[in-house]
Amino acid sequence: MEFDLRQEAKENIIVVAHRGAAGGNIPCNTLASYEIALKQGADMIEVDVSCSKDGKLFLFHPGMERAHLNRWRPLPTMNLDAVCKQHYVNADKTQTQFTIADFDSFLEQFKGRCYINIDKFWDNPQKIYEAIKKHGMTEQMLVKSKLSDKVLSVLEEVAPELPFMPIVRNEHPQHEKLLKMNVNYVGVEVLFKNDTEQVASDAFIEQMHRDDILVWANTIIYNYKEQLAGGHSDDSALTVNEDYGWGWIADKGFDCIQTDWPMMLVEYLKRTNKYYRAKG
Repeated sequence: MEFDLRQEAKENIIVVAHRGAAGGNIPCNTLASYEIALKQGADMIEVDVSCSKDGKLFLFHPGMERAHLNRWRPLPTMNLDAVCKQHYVNADKTQTQFTIADFDSFLEQFKGRCYINIDKFWDNPQKIYEAIKKHGMTEQMLVKSKLSDKVLSVLEEVAPELPFMPIVRNEHPQHEKLLKMNVNYVGVEVLFKNDTEQVASDAFIEQMHRDDILVWANTIIYNYKEQLAGGHSDDSALTVNEDYGWGWIADKGFDCIQTDWPMMLVEYLKRTNKYYRAKG
């Protein structure tokens, strides 16, 4: 499989599985959840990367020990061997058979198979980049961050070829600056409380596409009081109306959709002829 995110987005909407596909006894951010996400048709998987006391990388969302492990000791205070012996719990706080994966094992398992969005890249940029390079997986990767001088400086110095998307809310004033920088600026993740904001407008999306920049929307919900895509969400798609939740995002021309329900999103997009992009 060859990887060119811009080219693939011209052929189909990129469906991103947030932390894999979890449910029942299978927790998020596990190797099993990522395998299931691919079986469900996801084009990209989103992973959270943390660092152990002995400087080794592993998959886990920082600060979520109580929620996902039912324990209070922070994983970064432990060596990798101890981290990887920790068992996830399910929604009922019952221990599962699934343990925490180290980053190298994850990379080797998914090498050449899908796109990978590395979340929390900015916590350990040099270590993560070196691991990606060691496994020869640069083209599979995508990193995102809110914009700051520090982030852009690190990106230019450490990994200028790594595909990058800034995260912006309501407007994107640094677009022209990014086009001129020595970074692999492939797209922009937009957050908007209301769908009347600039970054949700036809004019904005058309401008990004003219400049060969992809536009990423999130239908996931962290907190229902803080909408990421103007109410067009997984929740509204599944409990109110699919066309309002997912259809509005697809029809607007967004290139990437991050979801917690990849199988149902893919099925909807294909059933409504929204998944594949028109040729020519």
